Amino acid sequence: MAALRVLAFAVAASLAAIGIAYPQDASSLKKEMLGQWELSTTERSKTCVVTMKGDAAGQGFKLELEPACKTALPFTKDIVAWSLRGLDIVRLQDATGEAVIDFTEVEAGIFEGLRQGEGVYILQDLAAARSMAKSMDQMIGDWAMVRGNGQPVCGLTLTNTEASADNFQVFLKPKCDAAIAQFNPTQWRLERGQIILMSKSGAVWQFEADDNAQWRRVPDTADPLIMLRQ
Repeated sequence: MAALRVLAFAVAASLAAIGIAYPQDASSLKKEMLGQWELSTTERSKTCVVTMKGDAAGQGFKLELEPACKTALPFTKDIVAWSLRGLDIVRLQDATGEAVIDFTEVEAGIFEGLRQGEGVYILQDLAAARSMAKSMDQMIGDWAMVRGNGQPVCGLTLTNTEASADNFQVFLKPKCDAAIAQFNPTQWRLERGQIILMSKSGAVWQFEADDNAQWRRVPDTADPLIMLRQ
């Protein structure tokens, strides 16, 4: 599936099929959290599988972390249980009940949490996360940039070679339009349904999937720039 938006619909349907939806109350949220989840950095460069259980454990409920968690995400070594706070906060906590990280639901089956000084982490249904990973793999390869009238203006290659934390290398092909050559992106990533291209100077271009399985630069303009999978 070339377009992440199309994937999002598929993931949403999958989540609905396995019973994950926005909770109506804390009791519903507890039931929906039982099972396997992926804890990760925003771009999944570091991941960890968490199994939530309903059995009581100290001041919360039991959970299991796969052995690789402590290496991938060192802060997880302090997590011994999970609990709910209020109607919509999922807490991964230490032995005293203090938060190691708190998550709130931002989309069906997807939670975000912030650790000061480290950044944002994602907690999402494991099956959905693995579907997203497959989509990431399908982004790798050759693309063409065209104008709204279909005129080609540049070719580029997205790779899975790490350039920096959560970002990957991108290469422009020869004979690009002057504006694109001047931007000269060197890194890319997938973030919240967008392809993000970044230059050495820190400039950022964002592309969103449209209903025609194309990726359009946003915000849109009268002369749009579109990325097409080759």
